[in-house]
Amino acid sequence: MVRFFNTEGPMKPEIHYSIDPLSRVDLARIMDLIESQRYFLLHAPRQTGKTSVMRALVRHLNATGRYRAVCSNIEGAQAAREDVAMAVDSILSALAEDSFAQLRDRFPSDWYETRRGELSAGDLRRMLAAWAANDPRPLVLFLDEVDALIGDSLLSLLRQLRAGYPERPERFPQAMILCGVRDIRDYRIESSREKAAVTGGSAFNVKAESLRLGDFSNDEIRTLYLQHTAETGQVFEEPVFDLVWRLTLGQPWLVNALVQEATHRKNGYSRPVTVTAIESAKEKMIVDRVTHIDQLGAKLREGRVRRVVAPILAGGVPEEGTNQDDAGYAIDLGIVRRGSKGLEIANPIYREVIPRYLTVDVVDALMPSQEPAWYIADDGRLDMVKLLQAFQQFFRENSEHWVKRFDYQESGPQLLLQAFLQRIINGGGTIEREYGLGRMRTDLLIRWPWKGGEQRIVIELKLTRKTPTEKWLDEGLAQTAEYLQRTGLGEGHLVLFDRSERTWDEKVYRTRREHGGRMIEVWGM
Repeated sequence: MVRFFNTEGPMKPEIHYSIDPLSRVDLARIMDLIESQRYFLLHAPRQTGKTSVMRALVRHLNATGRYRAVCSNIEGAQAAREDVAMAVDSILSALAEDSFAQLRDRFPSDWYETRRGELSAGDLRRMLAAWAANDPRPLVLFLDEVDALIGDSLLSLLRQLRAGYPERPERFPQAMILCGVRDIRDYRIESSREKAAVTGGSAFNVKAESLRLGDFSNDEIRTLYLQHTAETGQVFEEPVFDLVWRLTLGQPWLVNALVQEATHRKNGYSRPVTVTAIESAKEKMIVDRVTHIDQLGAKLREGRVRRVVAPILAGGVPEEGTNQDDAGYAIDLGIVRRGSKGLEIANPIYREVIPRYLTVDVVDALMPSQEPAWYIADDGRLDMVKLLQAFQQFFRENSEHWVKRFDYQESGPQLLLQAFLQRIINGGGTIEREYGLGRMRTDLLIRWPWKGGEQRIVIELKLTRKTPTEKWLDEGLAQTAEYLQRTGLGEGHLVLFDRSERTWDEKVYRTRREHGGRMIEVWGM
């Protein structure tokens, strides 16, 4: 059987190409924490390999013969909502099943069965105390999906673990590893019983450390892909490795999903994996709105995420004083990361996915009125002047109505243009996006295949809410010229969104300006 690239669930080396999970963490540090009887967190965005790492750690610990280690997913307790007794029942049931599956240890199951139907809220602590005392080997417990629990159920879990902590290792687990998407500092627990919000840090103040699972390195991507070559003989064009790194920055699910689509064996394994195949796989993944993309999109609707992402989409940065917990939350979700100039969208695929997700309704609504063929010249090239003229008129007549339809109104003008372009470009091209952090700009690179090769067009978007000045225009021209020089292109457009109180007759214009030896079309809106 030929292995495949994993995009669903924990990694299984016997059927999946894989990177050794223990190589992705500081094993010496984790062992030191366990041996020194510490409770700590392992967190990372979804589908980055957390569960695979925990299962590998359990196997490693049990193989030493010094510990009893169990990993249990307690997400099922989410259904209990704030019914603490019901949540405890679900957690104990999961521990009973997993302890037998992983250790052939029947103690949790026997304990649970004798009290089933009569369990109380505090029985989690009592069972863990009895279980730890039942064997001289220290118990190490990994609890996965802890942050799936809510309200009093989550609060009860954290407090019972904290209460038992002083009794370790004789009468409580020696080490406890809580795993989830977020750091515990981001647990804001709304307690119905206490009628107050409780922070995770105060409910679980025995946390020694928070470890974050990182993404793949460029070398790990190559190692992963070459496993496929070794097993099938299918080779990768050398530029593929750098392209995948550039598109994903190592996000594990994206790394696997791109190549799983590109290496599909409908044509066998004789053809090499090309740059074109990877780019086609990326587009298909976005258009199909696979589960990973939908999960990302759902998070964009949350206020905490919007407050961080919206300024970035507008080419700015989160406002000074923006709640750092919001920034940390968006980082923990994997939507943004800290770059050299501040917060930025986590990778280029997300940079493309996010505006497309936010504008999908607008694109659908524009479909009847915008026919792609109108903007394609006889030779197959995209007529960008004609397209921007049409958008300029559309924006003048409809912008107030359309911008209000966006959740992200701060970046509404830029999103509206991208939706308008996407409707046309979906006919065969792509849009690559960059955000000029702190400079109120968005850079678009349009790539359009035609019979003469590939047409590449730069569009620079800038927005101001103050009365525009010549300095603002000069800055936009310089930025557009710099982007043209960096990409080695000649066709550039600067779109200036004027959100001041000036009249439309003052805002709307078109002119050509030279800057740095390059002619740039300037569009006022």
